[in-house]
Amino acid sequence: MTKAPKSPAPQPVVADVATGTDLPSLPFTVTAIAGRTSTHVRFHPTHDQRAAIARVLGLISLPMLTFDGDIRPAAKRDMVLEGKLVARVVQPCSVTLDPVTTTLSEAVRRRYLADYKLPEADELEIPEDDSTEALPDVIDAAAVAIEALALALPLYPRAAGAQLGEAVFTEPGLAPLREGDLKPFAALAGLVIKPKDDGQGGS
Repeated sequence: MTKAPKSPAPQPVVADVATGTDLPSLPFTVTAIAGRTSTHVRFHPTHDQRAAIARVLGLISLPMLTFDGDIRPAAKRDMVLEGKLVARVVQPCSVTLDPVTTTLSEAVRRRYLADYKLPEADELEIPEDDSTEALPDVIDAAAVAIEALALALPLYPRAAGAQLGEAVFTEPGLAPLREGDLKPFAALAGLVIKPKDDGQGGS
């Protein structure tokens, strides 16, 4: 009797507590890859997984998302994850809400330190390398890719031909402050400088 072929195991998911949406996960246990020269990372989410990511990030759709890279040892016990993120996102226009399609290509790098220490309270300087963090027990490559995508999204996508109307700022009972009033030297537009009267009259 011929046995039916086994269907591939579904990609594991991790629940996003904030939204209640299941996001894809691609975990690598650090102890299992620590002795290797390099471990390949390939995250190409399915249609349903991209739809879940799009919902979490407030996108209209996410037609394409790929992340390919490697995890490799660094120093004695540290790890580095490097790869390239390529995505095509569809966002609502910030003016008209029409769909705006953007293609993204980003280099992604995370350095995980075994002896990572949080900055002291009095250290106010922003670190030069904000991609450094503590070495976890599990490195989730999918979570890294989704975070990198969120950081790379255009803040104010604009559809072709969309123009932002004049904004008016005011409080109840006050004269409105228009956008033009905020431009440099706008307050000088109607200023007339008169000669000082010294009281001595003309010569």
